[in-house]
Amino acid sequence: NKTICRNGVVSGIKGNSLQITIIQSTACGGCRARELCNSSESKERHVSVHVSNPSDYTIGQELVLEGRHADARLASVVAYGLPLVVLIAVLIVCLQLQMSEALSSVVALAAVALYYVIVAMFMRGYLQRRLSFDIRTGVSADM
Repeated sequence: NKTICRNGVVSGIKGNSLQITIIQSTACGGCRARELCNSSESKERHVSVHVSNPSDYTIGQELVLEGRHADARLASVVAYGLPLVVLIAVLIVCLQLQMSEALSSVVALAAVALYYVIVAMFMRGYLQRRLSFDIRTGVSADM
């Protein structure tokens, strides 16, 4: 069970969920030429993590989020892999049905939009339970 650890800061508390801001910096963060390079930008990511006792946390508190590689792979497949398969499959079917390329493209994009609506409506709860983070306080992800 390999894990991914990221340093984060609690940016908000809503009900039983913590809003956590993660600063992701690129691997070349220590490079002297980083000011001249566009790839050396830091990015903020915001995640919501369900906790059983939100009163244990305060806004501004630093913590470490720990997730499993398998969960990251599942999230990538659901977010990118399956929509790509839907897009290509619908595009091929539409073209085989002698639809114009423009109409086929619109139908394929609509199918991908429908896929995301279905995931949001019917799979959100499952994915939130399945794709979870463990929270550690008082340590750094670099350790």
